[in-house]
Amino acid sequence: MSERKVRVRFAPSPTGALHIGGVRTALYNYLFARQHGGEMIFRIEDTDSNRFVPGAEEYILESFKWLGIPFDEGVSFGGDHGPYRQSERKSIYKKYVDQLLEAGKAYIAFDTPEELDAKRGEVANFQYDASTRGSMRNSLTLSKEEVDALIADGQQYVVRFKIEPNENVVVNDQIRGEVVINSSILDDKVLYKSADQLPTYHLANIVDDHLMEVSHVIRGEEWLPSAPLHVLLYRAFGWEDTMPAFAHLPLLLKPEGNGKLSKRDGDRLGFPVFPLEWKDPKTGDISSGYREAGYLPEALINFLALLGWNPGNDQEVMTMDEMIKLFDLKRCSKSGAKFDYKKGIWFNHTYIQQKSNEEIAELFLPVLKENGVEAPMDTVVAVVGMMKDRVNFVSELWDSSKFFFVPPTAYDEKTAKKRWKEDSAERMTELAGVIEALEDFSPQNQEAVVMQWITDNGYHMGNIMNAFRLAIVGEGKGPHMFDITSIIGKADTIARLKRAVEVLGTK
Repeated sequence: MSERKVRVRFAPSPTGALHIGGVRTALYNYLFARQHGGEMIFRIEDTDSNRFVPGAEEYILESFKWLGIPFDEGVSFGGDHGPYRQSERKSIYKKYVDQLLEAGKAYIAFDTPEELDAKRGEVANFQYDASTRGSMRNSLTLSKEEVDALIADGQQYVVRFKIEPNENVVVNDQIRGEVVINSSILDDKVLYKSADQLPTYHLANIVDDHLMEVSHVIRGEEWLPSAPLHVLLYRAFGWEDTMPAFAHLPLLLKPEGNGKLSKRDGDRLGFPVFPLEWKDPKTGDISSGYREAGYLPEALINFLALLGWNPGNDQEVMTMDEMIKLFDLKRCSKSGAKFDYKKGIWFNHTYIQQKSNEEIAELFLPVLKENGVEAPMDTVVAVVGMMKDRVNFVSELWDSSKFFFVPPTAYDEKTAKKRWKEDSAERMTELAGVIEALEDFSPQNQEAVVMQWITDNGYHMGNIMNAFRLAIVGEGKGPHMFDITSIIGKADTIARLKRAVEVLGTK
């Protein structure tokens, strides 16, 4: 196994938006492949034509592009093992279905849905297996002539895998160790349906992994019950030597209470469960996405990486390259990982701090434009430098810093009541004169001159500065006053002081 080239795959079904759990699975596959100098395949599992949703495949591809997880081959990437859409591989699967039938490892079953329902009514916990198949309508109980006649007559049928009872099936899992399942609890799974001439997930998955030379199958815990069946299928084909190593990842759990993370949890608690916004083509319902909610892709990746895996040290903030270097399947948890969405917000805040002011300013420009503001880039960069440590999302910069770009038109009532004193109008008029006389408008010089003016006149420092802030900002918030005024400029500073005097007047 160690000599094989590492090849992993991410194989979603185009049935709707990509769940954040699927993103984490793809990420772990990517980290594992890159660490071992391997390759990652993007395959579309669309054998269930009833569940196909238009636009889902494009959505999934766009999600990974935004997240910065590239694939080496597959749908839209090309490669030597295509086609990579299962619906385009019908003829390939039929060959392997026939191979199993000829070897007596599978059989044809004609039972209708009504007959199966009737049997479930008769037999408690009915399972189509070695103990019941002898009483059903299939090629094990019918003669070859009867089978051929039914097929010739156009009767729909399925091909079932013939599982021998009471055999211990061993799955060597890279995360869970040795998992042993007795074959008697498995049913004779349907591998192929004549109705659409397509295989089910189980057969297509095995054939594709084999032909695409997949060395490791890293997938969610929900697929663990399928693993013994897949092991038996590899054996039935005589492919034991090329069977991939399995690793079943822990579930993502609800932030509160028990159970698997669902879209309802996100709706209730106000966080997305999809990477991008998704509009359901059938209902028109719109679900929020991490991109549209203002998360940086690097922050989301870092957050997801630590849900079910730890790097073996106390490091939390990691670049993709650092994660690749540290990733180890043996450090993945067996138990589910609670989806701590608040930690996701913390990661976004941290990544905003780490990015340069110029990078964040570029992301902030569209927000300014939406609010009808056009400002010089150097001004935006300066504002971002002062304000980015106060926000979790770039979009929040507008609420926390709009006073830099738009003078206040109203004044916070509570602050005005507390901070605008009887003599504030008179003092702010004086201050406007002091500021007008300044030739050097650097924050250092402004501060030195204004502080001297306050001292020389014996004014109350707190009263002056609080009224000054209210006049310039419109409320009692913001960074150092002279940093604000140096950005908005002398003329705007004076105009704001005069307007506050006009509006707030004397008490």
